[in-house]
Parts: sequence; C-alpha cells; structure tokens
Amino acid sequence: MNPTILKLIEAGESEKVEFKLNFNDEVIETIVAFANTSGGTVIIGLSNKAKIKGLTMGKETLQQWLNEIKNKTTPSLIPDIIELEIDGKKIIEIKVQEYPVKPVAFKGRYLKRIKNSNHQLSVHEIADIHLKSIQTSWDAYPYPDASIDDLSIEKVKQFIQKVNSSGRFFLEDNVPNALRKLRLIVNDVPTNAAMLLFSKNGLNHNVHVGRLKTPSLIIDDRIFSGGLYDVVEETMRYIIGQIKVAFEITGEKTQRNEIFEYPIPALRELVLNAIIHRDYTSPVDIQIKIFDQAISFFNPGKLFGEITIEDLKTDTYQSHTRNKLIAEAFYLTKDLEKYGSGYIRIRSEISQYPTMTFDYNEKGNGFLAILKYSEQKVSTQPSKKDHDNVTDNVTDAVTDAVTDRLSKIVELIEINDRVSVSELATKLNVSGRTVLRDIEKLKEKKILKREGDEKTGYWKMLK
Repeated sequence: MNPTILKLIEAGESEKVEFKLNFNDEVIETIVAFANTSGGTVIIGLSNKAKIKGLTMGKETLQQWLNEIKNKTTPSLIPDIIELEIDGKKIIEIKVQEYPVKPVAFKGRYLKRIKNSNHQLSVHEIADIHLKSIQTSWDAYPYPDASIDDLSIEKVKQFIQKVNSSGRFFLEDNVPNALRKLRLIVNDVPTNAAMLLFSKNGLNHNVHVGRLKTPSLIIDDRIFSGGLYDVVEETMRYIIGQIKVAFEITGEKTQRNEIFEYPIPALRELVLNAIIHRDYTSPVDIQIKIFDQAISFFNPGKLFGEITIEDLKTDTYQSHTRNKLIAEAFYLTKDLEKYGSGYIRIRSEISQYPTMTFDYNEKGNGFLAILKYSEQKVSTQPSKKDHDNVTDNVTDAVTDAVTDRLSKIVELIEINDRVSVSELATKLNVSGRTVLRDIEKLKEKKILKREGDEKTGYWKMLK
C-alpha cells in the first residue's frame, strides 16, 4: 500500500482532496473544480468521514468511468485513475492536474474549488479565470471600432513625459511608437487600456463620490469620468476638500503643520486600488462615501486570481492584477509604487492614527474597503507623533465655530472680499448650492455678512 494515500485519508477532505462513496456526476464536478483551481484527488470508496467502505467493480469499470469523464467535460479531461486496496477493500484514486487553459466545464457548468467544497463560477469569474490562464487581461484587447484618432495626443504626451521623469522606463516622443512599445495599441487599434487612459471622451466608467451624514442623507456628491489619470486627481481633490484638517504650531519660528483627518497617502492608495483593480466589464460605478467618522471605497469586481482576504492581511501577499496594462501604466509613472504592496503601505500610514481602523471584504460582486474611527475619545491635541482622533480635535485647531471648508471660505474671502459664489465653488471643488449653505452657516454664526447687492457688493468679516 502506498503510504501517501493513507496520509491523504488521515488528513481528511480539503481544498485538494475529496472522498466519495460511489462514482457519479458529483465526482466529475469535483474533478472539474480541481482542474479549474490547482489540481486535486478524489478517493472513491470512502465515506465523507474517511471510513473505508470499498467498491465492487467489473473489468471494464475504470474504462467506463474514464470515458464518462471525457464525454462530460469540455475540454475533455483525462485524469489518472489508480486502483488500490486497503484491508482487503478496493478503493479508487482519481488524480487531476490544474488545467493549463481554463476554465473547464461539466455539462456546460463551470466550477472551482474553495476550501473543501465546489462553487459554481459567475460570468465574470469565468472571464477572469480564462484571461488569467492565457496570460492576458481584458484591458489588452482592442477597443471595438476605435482608432488612434480617438485618443488625446496631449494626454499621451503628458504620460510619456511623466514616465520618462519617473526613471523607471524610457519612451520616445513619437506617440504611436510609445503606445506600441507598451502594447497600448495593437495594429494601430487602441486597446481597452489605452481608451480608458487617454480617450478624448469619457467611457462612462464613473467614480461616484459624495459627502453623507447618514447612508440615506447625501449632503453633496460628484461623478467623475474621463481619462483615468484625471479621474484619480479629481477624486483626490474632492475627498481632500471634504475631510477636516488640524494645524499644529511647532518650533521657534512658528511653523504650521497640517494634520489631515485621514492620512492622504492611504486615501490615494485606496483610490488607485479601486480604479486599477475594478472590473471594467461591470456597469456599476466605483462608489466612495465620506461620513463624519468613516470613508468607504467600493469597486465592482471581487479579488482577482487566487488571493484571499486573509492573504491581504499579511505583509507577504502576492498580487494578481485584473487589468495588467492599466496597472503597468500607473507603475511606470510612479503613481503605483510597487506591485502588491498597497495594503502594506495603507497599514503603515494609519499606524500613526491609533483610533482608526481599516476593514475590507468582498461584498456582492465587488470589494469594499473602509477607513473608520473607533468610538474612543481622546482629549489631547494632535501632533505629528500622536494623530489620535483628529476628528474630535480639529475644531479646536481651526476654530470652534467653523468646519474646515467654512474656514477655507473665510480664507478666500479675506484674500478677495468680492469673490463670487461660483468662484468659491470652483476653488473648493463643490457645488454652488453647497457654498450657499456654508455661507448661511457663517452668517448664522455672525462671522460673515454681505454688504451691497449681488453684483456690486462685497463680503464683510465680522470676526
């Protein structure tokens, strides 16, 4: 008796081992799930509690099983089938390797192995597993009916300059040649990645970001669409305009240091992660929600490849990239520092904010990450070394009467007392209606008043 089979039986069912009492369609389903994952072994003649029951077989039984497996799988699987004997009882070991070009189907159904059970693949998972197995990605395919004229040459030139400045790669100034070098155009047809990065017109893959008091009470929101580099910057500007900031005065020369409510590098990493790793075949928008004590980031598309939530919690996880060309573009411009290190850097950044938590999980057909403050209250003033509960202390650091955005309005009016509401909205990256609401708050607090009419008047600071 081969001692290996005894060890498999003793270890029990797992991601790579399953026990079956008899040969049936469930055996073939498991073989397919193993082939679509990382291979595995089905042992027939055992109960699921590893009790050996044995089998009664004819001369042609194994050949019949093999033929049935071949006929019911697409592409046809031909596993290794071995007859064994334990304590005078026959058992059958069926071994299958991971199939090189996935996915494999059983009667038109696609399955994968998760822990010790089989799970049917969704349409998106079928597409992802196929692209991964052929070493390509959706963003590498030509964009339907597109030509190089659909790309903004100015955006591409800015990209080339940024790549060359990063020092990670060198691209010549010739736009078509540069795009060919990075496989962003194929036979002069832009790929999906090229259109997402440099299209003259947005492709309606939106980022929907908003400021909320409760999940149903929206104070302000924006939708950003267009070239992905522009969308990253516009999204970051909006988020920074909505979060609070405290000021710490240090040193003999009275240096003022800004302490943001959330670490800006962590926020940027989460925005990049959502944009780079989202499933662009889904019509769902990226959704970023800014609450009083939390910011959530949702992007369509579950974790790609074999990586799990538990893997992300380690500092040694291996990244799997859904959109390889988009990720490569952001890496070459140094917006993406290093493959597979984003969550490590986020944890490092928020370590300076002891009352902040970082949670993430798959939700529906997407991925949700949340930065959140705990309920703990801290009375000390924030400093560089102690960012505890910036949310609670920021009012003391700015003023007791105004939020950060209100203080920015005050600063802009102090610079120009004839600034218009529309100009304030543009500078603050919010709607005119939001500015009007903020001005009413300043008037109620007797900080600001309007002298004269709308056209010829000016703002007057009361305190």
